[in-house]
Amino acid sequence: MPFTTADLCDKFSDNENFHIAEPIFRHYGGSPKFSGQITTLKLFEDNSWVRKTLEEKVESRVLVVDGGGSHRCALLGDQLAQLACDNGWNGVIVYGCIRDSAEIDQMPIGVRALHTHPLKSHKKGVGDKDVLITFAGVNFRNNQYLYADQDGIIVSGTALD
Repeated sequence: MPFTTADLCDKFSDNENFHIAEPIFRHYGGSPKFSGQITTLKLFEDNSWVRKTLEEKVESRVLVVDGGGSHRCALLGDQLAQLACDNGWNGVIVYGCIRDSAEIDQMPIGVRALHTHPLKSHKKGVGDKDVLITFAGVNFRNNQYLYADQDGIIVSGTALD
């Protein structure tokens, strides 16, 4: 991937469809740089939809999960991260926590989350897919483009390549 978020900011930051997420996330996964079209999920302390979504075979997509910023359980662990790798996902952003971070750090996927937490989530099947979600000062919409590297996360309504 030839982009850097700094270069994208220099070139496109005047575009009204260009948004930079607040720097609230920690880096996990073996791919510090990733990009793709967004799939959104909105849920709270229940990762059933995370599993269901990551079971889908995709090309060049990033799952963005609004977990309500909860610090009481993890929404992604090593098994779901491996499922994401196996099915073509480039990255996962979790507005919440993950677990099994040491294992995820060895996988070829980019992950951003607020923190880690060892407790697994509930499994009640509650959540919404492909809906507008907002956190870190950005509105995330299904099929927008996301670019992430060590410097930050950018969301754009159009591809920036």
